[in-house]
Amino acid sequence: MADTQQVEADQKAERKVARLAKQISTFAKAHGGAEGQAAYIGERGARIVLVGADGGWGDLVAPSTEIARQALEKAGITVHESFDGEFAAKVQTGPYEWKRMAGIQVGG
Repeated sequence: MADTQQVEADQKAERKVARLAKQISTFAKAHGGAEGQAAYIGERGARIVLVGADGGWGDLVAPSTEIARQALEKAGITVHESFDGEFAAKVQTGPYEWKRMAGIQVGG
């Protein structure tokens, strides 16, 4: 019985990896390529941050860091260890982001 549960858990993880990899690949195709980074966010799992070649960005949440890394690898994009330096500088923010960030600062 325990073996069956493990097999089901493994299959569920494989499906999640495949689903995330497809979303990552779709993002990369829409933005002329992409790079990514996975970061642990606690019990919730891991955040996958994607930055397109055109400066567009997005994120996804995976149930674990391991699943996030597998999905990034399966999607075949460049993976960074941290979100800083040249990688972070590739993000292009627009009026919406600036307005949203300013709103947070002034209680909006």
